[in-house]
Amino acid sequence: MSQSSISFTAADSGREFRSALGRYATGIAVVTLRTPAGELLGLTVNSFNSVSLAPPLVVWSLSSASSSMAAFEASEYYAINVLAAGQQDLSQRFASRGEERFGGLALDEGLGGAPLLPGCCARFECRNATRHTGGDHVVFIGEVERFDYREDEPLIYFGGAYRRLAA
Repeated sequence: MSQSSISFTAADSGREFRSALGRYATGIAVVTLRTPAGELLGLTVNSFNSVSLAPPLVVWSLSSASSSMAAFEASEYYAINVLAAGQQDLSQRFASRGEERFGGLALDEGLGGAPLLPGCCARFECRNATRHTGGDHVVFIGEVERFDYREDEPLIYFGGAYRRLAA
């Protein structure tokens, strides 16, 4: 038996819109880069998706108000690290403010020095190909130049909470 739904218009609450978007299960990724000054930056996103297989393109988005926006716009390369089920701590670490995000991690170095996080389901090393403004976010399209993956369960986010795949 299906449950009834409540309808809203675009003029309704942003909170309700966010709740409706939360009904779509997503993976969690951490996007990382190294600035020209050598600083490591990284942030948690759930806006990652594929765009094209030929050429290999992926997409993710970042709030225009992000303090990291200028670095990501200027960067030639970044890495997208798709988190595994056991990496909720990394998701929270890179979503928080003020914490030394890379401290204690055994990092691999990707293209342009972008840090590659250990233990991820997949890692994509991307050339910063195109950017488009979309509302209050910037949409980044990356051309994948290298990638790796391993057979592992992904970290899932649904309805405002971390989840795991069921058999």
